[in-house]
Amino acid sequence: MLAQRLMWIVWPAFLVAGLLEAVVFGMFDPESMHWFGQYMPLSRQGIYAVSFFVFWALAMLSSSLTILLSLSPFEVNH
Repeated sequence: MLAQRLMWIVWPAFLVAGLLEAVVFGMFDPESMHWFGQYMPLSRQGIYAVSFFVFWALAMLSSSLTILLSLSPFEVNH
């Protein structure tokens, strides 16, 4: 049951992260981005990778909250 719930969280989050990556970097060039007024110290591929994992983590958080809110009180307190 835990593995099933984990896949309910991880797989949709992975797909959303990929979609966000395509949308965000379809509009913005990573090498022209600034972080606190300075250019990013990473390469273009590094920015893509870090951004993907940040998007994935945020989407997993969202999916986790959805799973938590879908549980009955008996499942939460058990």
